Amino acid sequence: MTKVPLIKAREVIKVLEKLGFEFKRQRGSHMFFEHSDGRTTVIPNHPADVVDRHLLNKIIKKDLGISREEFLKHL
Repeated sequence: MTKVPLIKAREVIKVLEKLGFEFKRQRGSHMFFEHSDGRTTVIPNHPADVVDRHLLNKIIKKDLGISREEFLKHL
């Protein structure tokens, strides 16, 4: 199993858009995305920082419901 790379929020957002998620709203630095099938996720948007691996793994597995390998294909 491969490790998820350290990536910035804007790269995660690009993958979400490729997977069909739409930006819904923002509260502070937290961007809320929703898919037409009802899945939702929140991405912390701190431009200078990378998204923590633990949080990214949670987003991939729980919120997106896909494998790491499938996520990496969309990068």
